Amino acid sequence: MSRIGKLPVIIPAGVDVTVDGSTVTVKGPKGTLVRQFHPNMTIEMDGNTLTVSRPNDDKQNRALHGLSRSLLHNMVTGVNDGYKKELHVQGTGYRAAKQGNQLVLNVGFSHQVIMDAEPGIEIDVPSANKIIISGIDKQRVGQFAAEVREKRPPEPYKGKGIKYADEVIRRKEGKAGKGK
Repeated sequence: MSRIGKLPVIIPAGVDVTVDGSTVTVKGPKGTLVRQFHPNMTIEMDGNTLTVSRPNDDKQNRALHGLSRSLLHNMVTGVNDGYKKELHVQGTGYRAAKQGNQLVLNVGFSHQVIMDAEPGIEIDVPSANKIIISGIDKQRVGQFAAEVREKRPPEPYKGKGIKYADEVIRRKEGKAGKGK
């Protein structure tokens, strides 16, 4: 039995879940998420808990069991609390700004990098070197944060670039640091 898959998903107050066959709709204070699950997975609602079960122990069903439960949990958490990723911009002259619904990055190129926010994604730039990306869909928040980081990933010699707030960059010595 899947350790993750057998755990129930507890629905907090203020969140409404509708199960219609393999389609699950989750409504909460922050928004609404709809997801189509694999037809082999059975999603049942008992009061304020959701449980996911599988028909048999086939390899595909075992893999889908834990995945389905995690996706359900992420949907419930997203509409109730939301998700956010924090990025730091490091480097001389490197900075970020928000113009309307766009993120404007000056990260060492001859031009500005302009990124449009996807629907359901909010961008906040509290300072010139800090970017906060938030939303209700964990996958979309993480994907957009990865796309922003991809514009100028941190380099190991000086540490310049865009990095996650909790990311640790392993620094390397340059040519001059090598012993004789």
